[in-house]
Amino acid sequence: MEKRRSGCESSQNEPVRLNKYLSDVGICSRRQADRYVEEGRITVDGCLAELGQKVTPDQKICLDGKAISGGTGVNHRRILLVVNKPKGIVCTTQKKDPDNIVDFIGYPERIYPVGRLDKDSEGLILMTNDGELMDEILRARNRHEKEYEVRVNKPVGDRFLKAMVSGVPILDTVTRPCKVRKTGTFTFRIILTQGLNRQIRRMCEALDYRVVGLRRIRVMNIRLGDLPVGSYREVTPEELFEIDRLTGRGTSWKSKNV
Repeated sequence: MEKRRSGCESSQNEPVRLNKYLSDVGICSRRQADRYVEEGRITVDGCLAELGQKVTPDQKICLDGKAISGGTGVNHRRILLVVNKPKGIVCTTQKKDPDNIVDFIGYPERIYPVGRLDKDSEGLILMTNDGELMDEILRARNRHEKEYEVRVNKPVGDRFLKAMVSGVPILDTVTRPCKVRKTGTFTFRIILTQGLNRQIRRMCEALDYRVVGLRRIRVMNIRLGDLPVGSYREVTPEELFEIDRLTGRGTSWKSKNV
């Protein structure tokens, strides 16, 4: 049985926070790293890690008992993929889920999804090894846009559209005002700047509609385009430049790209 860190010695050579270390080597975002620590899944030199703990490159750091390669300041290649997720695939890194998106993609390097797109939905999901970029995209206060195509079970009326735009009471809050445009008798497009759990489905249900089809087609400046379902591509240099501008990161990764 693992023991808590007390009594364990650690090197003091250029220490950084554990969550930053895990983000730098492409394991997960900083927030996900903190969750792993709270769940007791990370050890440092054989001892259970603690929130806020600092580590150095020469320490043995393990996730679920498996050693993590790399170290702080590692010059690994920055990866940002555009994935067209099919229905039935789950946006999780948990290997115990047979439908996890990591195994479905089968990418040769360690990456993880930026946020979630529920199992019953399809479309654009970003995958990366850049934990800081992931945090910037997901941080609610940044209000980055996400656009969806939606099909519902009955005709889309003006009252429904007005309610969706103004804000709908769900999950003990009221959704932010958003942009909605009718595209057909049963279809509409919606642009959100927040990411509540199953938000569009819950908004429609609150207005007595049921979503029968949902596809995300854009995240910030990244568009799904004609990418086939189940396929992925790397972002273009132009897309990467713009997403860095929108997240305020500038050329922070320039020296790390290979």
